[in-house]
Amino acid sequence: MRAAPPHNGRGRNGGARSGEGEGEEDHAMRLSLLAPALLLAASPALARSYAEDGVAIRGTDPVAYFEEGRPVPGRPEFAFTWDGATWRFASAANRDRFAASPERYAPAYGGFCAWAVSQGYTAPTDPRAWRIVEGRLYLNYDLSVQRRWERDIPGNIARAETNWPRLARE
Repeated sequence: MRAAPPHNGRGRNGGARSGEGEGEEDHAMRLSLLAPALLLAASPALARSYAEDGVAIRGTDPVAYFEEGRPVPGRPEFAFTWDGATWRFASAANRDRFAASPERYAPAYGGFCAWAVSQGYTAPTDPRAWRIVEGRLYLNYDLSVQRRWERDIPGNIARAETNWPRLARE
């Protein structure tokens, strides 16, 4: 029988540790120290949004896709800054809905083309090439690319979900 590897015999706060291995308190403390780093790594702040001249999704109101079922131009007087871009809205009510829950209304992959992200790169989008799938807004480069994306929506979303963390950091 082999002996357990040596350790310094000290637990948290420099006191002696009883028993072998890490105590529950030490384990909990390590997790509590690690948690902020994990949250930061998964934070939407690491993401980036597609914007032209600082304006997201070509000035189209992202809430309108959900509320009106169509793209609606936003107005400069109803703007909100989020995720490094200015988002425009058709009304103050839509702006306020977005401000209260941007992740609910913002397009997947920061508004970059869903097909391109599924293929491992980013591309701009046309606000007319859109679709809501399971409560999430997806935009594509144009209507032709959207038709290609729609041939395998679940597969394309799965590939894009794998690719997006890397692309969001680039």
